[in-house]
Amino acid sequence: MKRHTAVLPALLSLTLSAACFAANPPQDGELVKAGRHPGCEGMDVKACVEQAIAAMGGRQRLEGIHSIRYDAIGHTVLAEQSYRQQPFITSYERDKVTVDFDKQRSVSDEQLTWPEADPHTETVEATLIATAQGAVLHGKHGDSPASLADQDTARDTLALGPERLLLNAAAAGDLHYAASEWLRATPHSVVEFSWQGTPIRVLLNAHNHLPDAWERTSHFNDFWFAWGDVQQRIYFDNWHLVQGVLFPTNRIDQRNGVWFASMQLLNPVFNVDVDDKVFAMDSAVAAKSVQAKGWNRVFSDKQRVELAPGIELYQGAWNTTFIKQDDGVLVLEAPISPAYVKGVFAKLRSEYPGVPIKGVLSTSDSWPHIAGVREAVAEDLPVYALDLNRPLLDRLVSAPHRLQPDDLQMHPRSAHWITVGDRLVLGEGANQVVLYPLRGASTERQYMVYFPQHKLLYASDTLALNPDNTLYDPDLMYEVAQAVAREHLQVDTVYAMHEGPTPWTQIQQQLAQAMSTAKPTG
Repeated sequence: MKRHTAVLPALLSLTLSAACFAANPPQDGELVKAGRHPGCEGMDVKACVEQAIAAMGGRQRLEGIHSIRYDAIGHTVLAEQSYRQQPFITSYERDKVTVDFDKQRSVSDEQLTWPEADPHTETVEATLIATAQGAVLHGKHGDSPASLADQDTARDTLALGPERLLLNAAAAGDLHYAASEWLRATPHSVVEFSWQGTPIRVLLNAHNHLPDAWERTSHFNDFWFAWGDVQQRIYFDNWHLVQGVLFPTNRIDQRNGVWFASMQLLNPVFNVDVDDKVFAMDSAVAAKSVQAKGWNRVFSDKQRVELAPGIELYQGAWNTTFIKQDDGVLVLEAPISPAYVKGVFAKLRSEYPGVPIKGVLSTSDSWPHIAGVREAVAEDLPVYALDLNRPLLDRLVSAPHRLQPDDLQMHPRSAHWITVGDRLVLGEGANQVVLYPLRGASTERQYMVYFPQHKLLYASDTLALNPDNTLYDPDLMYEVAQAVAREHLQVDTVYAMHEGPTPWTQIQQQLAQAMSTAKPTG
């Protein structure tokens, strides 16, 4: 009897501890007690990694994977251009992928479904071929250079996918333990090694020893470039036994806390025959892909259009406008990157020496459209921002850029925001401008800029024309037309972030055509 009663306090303590754990489970990223390596107690770091390799099926089986072929289905949230931020709109893809580890190359037949496309044009098909010599997108009209982001993804697949992650960790000369972390309320030992100069942390489950995730802080070449040092975690899940290897068939990409993308692998098969013909590509085009500069583009003044005296449009993939007023110059848009906007300011100062820059008008929340705002803040310029976009812009200017420092990282300062929440008049005279929030379903986070003396309208990120001269997205221009009517504006000419000056009457005709109901056939 005494033995049982003596056990009761211990049992009660365990019960209370379990109840406390259930009520307050540890959060992802929370550190395990210092000095502990759960699941790897008493082991050196290489032995811990070898244990994980054994849990996946053993070194011989992993080293014996020379190639893999699978189908994949996945989605990506369009965090950079969703009309209302979260919850984000989503693109979908279906791929057929072959990866050749021996020759370090991959090919992916991709079918992308794009939610912002015009009716019946939402499906885009291409083949991405990536090798050590470069990467191309192969389509009906030949090869074109693949982006730096595509090349980064291919390299990650070859080196940081589950087939090679642990083997590369074990072979790394700088492999070491990092602080252990909780993940999904389970303790994980964390091992760290360098890959291409970037520290990679692998989280090993304390119970089954499998690599549940890997993480890094990196500077990206896709739209995440705007956020500088991005914290990324790739989760492995949905483990299946494939030819003796315990293999994760689900990959989930989390960036800065955003669940960015998820990819499910279907029917994976190891050591398939690899046909060299499927990797054939134009070598000159592949070489151009390696030389690409990504988003660190240089501002060009070659396509200059005078919209009116003192109103200069510089056209490119992203348009910027100088607006000369009696007391200074306004800059309309700070897109792409801080380096690009630095070139914009240099051009303005050469055109108008000694004339002050009154401020920067940033009309949209799309990340490529606001990435250069950091340079405006670095130069202590006022930035006119829509009220709904202030939280996003606050995060943008406070985002660390230590890996590739810009001026704001090197010389931090506070932003000078001027919030646009209603009609706002700037300046006087011929080049006076008036800012109007759009407030539509798809244009809620944009404002338009009206030049009353010139009957000229800048429509933010709403106007783009297809090759056949139809509207790319009539819904956006429909909301602009509604705002023009609501504010009783007289418009002769309209232009936007991606489109030059266009007669308003043409837009009205195109809208009418898009809104007309087609007669059924047959």
